[in-house]
Amino acid sequence: MGLCNIDHTTEDVKKKYESQKSFLPDAYYSYFDQFLQEDKPQEALNELFHLLKKYDLVTEEERISRNKEIVKLLDIK
Repeated sequence: MGLCNIDHTTEDVKKKYESQKSFLPDAYYSYFDQFLQEDKPQEALNELFHLLKKYDLVTEEERISRNKEIVKLLDIK
């Protein structure tokens, strides 16, 4: 993901997640909910925000790439 100088809050990430939720795999929902209830480092919040940003507009290839990063970040087994 590109570099961004803005630190995103948990609330920012929640809003972005809610706006993109219908485009994400259903299996991720509980992991997102758990992630967003815990205190996370700023870097993780920023990364997740940017993985979700314009998720609905990216190509299938880009979604696959982002999904791999989301799986790592959310620690999905």
